[in-house]
Amino acid sequence: MRTSLFTASLLALAIAAPLAQAHQAGDIIVRAGAITVDPQESSSDIWVGALNTDVAGTKATLDSDTQLGLNFAYMLTNNIGIELLAATPFSHDVGVQGMPGAFAGLNGNLGELKHLPPTLSVLYYPLDASSAFQPYLGAGINYTWFFDTELSSEAETKGFSGLDMKDSWGLAAQVGMDYMLTDNIMLNAQVRYIDIETTGTTSYGGQKVKVDVDVDPLVYMVGLGYKF
Repeated sequence: MRTSLFTASLLALAIAAPLAQAHQAGDIIVRAGAITVDPQESSSDIWVGALNTDVAGTKATLDSDTQLGLNFAYMLTNNIGIELLAATPFSHDVGVQGMPGAFAGLNGNLGELKHLPPTLSVLYYPLDASSAFQPYLGAGINYTWFFDTELSSEAETKGFSGLDMKDSWGLAAQVGMDYMLTDNIMLNAQVRYIDIETTGTTSYGGQKVKVDVDVDPLVYMVGLGYKF
């Protein structure tokens, strides 16, 4: 009896799931959830004006941050859409590593920066609109705006002054999935790669300090969506 009830429940779910229609031309989709920017940074050696040279083995570091992520999408056809990624500002600690000898005391936390990475993408959904499960691929362009850059009190005590990060244009790619819970509400998960390149500039003892950084983060988001 229990086996029969369990089997009947599975059949009911299998029959009911396709009734939740997925995306169609003209749909507007809004998604919201937790979004994490995880830098996969690599940097050039740090150029130190006081030495007038790059210091071998040095690098800049960035940590990860999680904020509220927002997606706004419009379906051009049943299978193709355009999407804008937005979020509340991300905040990252910036560090210095590898300074040798007399400059070893400069290693550590340099400061903090904030950024916004609006990204415009074209999405492709390969499955039929009757499928409740909708994987998708996306590609687009990103603009990353750095702002509110400031040195830590520790760095200022060491003799640093000022901190500037150059804004960035780059390409972006993503994979994701929607699962329709109802005709309007969906679960969403997505992973992106964004090409972000910037140059950080500060001053130490009145001399410029500069480093080029490929931030190149992986961006993860999980949330809910609503289709209008």
